[in-house]
Amino acid sequence: MRVRIASTKATQKITKAMQMVAASKLRRAQTAAEAARPYAEKMDAVISNIAAAAAGSPGAPALLAGTGRDQVHLLLVCTGERGLCGAFNSAIVRLARERALSLMNQGKDVKIFCVGRKGYDQLRRTFDKQIIEHVDLRGVRQLGFVNAEDIAKKVLALFEAGEFDVCTLFYSRFKSVIAQIPTAQQVIPLVVEEPAANAGPSTAYEYEPEEDEILTRLLPRNLAVQIFRALLENNASFYGSQMSAMDNATRNAGEMIRKQTLVYNRTRQAQITKELIEIISGAEAV
Repeated sequence: MRVRIASTKATQKITKAMQMVAASKLRRAQTAAEAARPYAEKMDAVISNIAAAAAGSPGAPALLAGTGRDQVHLLLVCTGERGLCGAFNSAIVRLARERALSLMNQGKDVKIFCVGRKGYDQLRRTFDKQIIEHVDLRGVRQLGFVNAEDIAKKVLALFEAGEFDVCTLFYSRFKSVIAQIPTAQQVIPLVVEEPAANAGPSTAYEYEPEEDEILTRLLPRNLAVQIFRALLENNASFYGSQMSAMDNATRNAGEMIRKQTLVYNRTRQAQITKELIEIISGAEAV
């Protein structure tokens, strides 16, 4: 029992240390994720405005208009590189798995692009043949826009080669330390939100150069921006989930230590009582 108690205390020290490390990294990751949201949302608003002006144009870029088909779907699944973070990775993989199975049941072709080791390890058990690309970010100490650009270039190369018709991005949106929301966002072709009916009269803009030319330049950058945002949201969600999981593990270890100590004391007391009874019985026999 002494060995078990010592082992549990050592585990508790590790989980407590991991909780403190996750808490310190969470602040920076959360700040980065929240700072990226306004830019990504404004980019969406600008592209939606320009796309509305270019609606019906025969020269609309393929990233906006699509290929005209809906047969081949690419699932861009972004997860973490490490575990010990509760259900963070599993929740994203579960959402992607449900979408893949639903599409396959409809007769669609599914291809999977994995970003992150944990998602790749889980998805290859079921969809090994569907996985066409895997990006490992374990060697990246600090996420930068260049990492998202590299992923976006690979996705664009696949699209230009006619490898897929629709691309959906999967990641976990950070809400709080105890709440991370698995999210699926279609990025190719871009989904343009219709203006609300009560939004009032819309402002008319004249664009120079033409809308199609602006979209041709903006849409690839928007894809990289959305992927970068997803990576930052994932990073914050990972540390939030890890902090919560390690806090629970530390509390559980404390409860285990309390129960083990109680059993140890009871066993020790029973052993002492037994020895005393044997001594007294022997003394009486003499």
